[in-house]
Amino acid sequence: MHEAAIVEALIAEVQKQVASAACQGRVVKLRLRIGRFSGVSPEALRFAFDLTKPGTLLAEAELEIEEPSALCVCTLCGQRTPVDDLVVACPVCGSG
Repeated sequence: MHEAAIVEALIAEVQKQVASAACQGRVVKLRLRIGRFSGVSPEALRFAFDLTKPGTLLAEAELEIEEPSALCVCTLCGQRTPVDDLVVACPVCGSG
């Protein structure tokens, strides 16, 4: 489960950024954008976050994950199309 390693690195980086900004307090929300084809499971990430955050500045933080669609660009006509699945053919010109 590489999501646990991602969460550990993320929490460490957030704590480092908070410390370098000389902030006093805690983090209340963490927003992430994770592409649909990234290979990262949002559910596993949330699970790992909930297990890892106690005892950190993010102990009470909410994890908000946005999963934007991928964007395909046709090499023939240049059409840019948001997709949720792997696309074999361009929806405009049919190029594949």
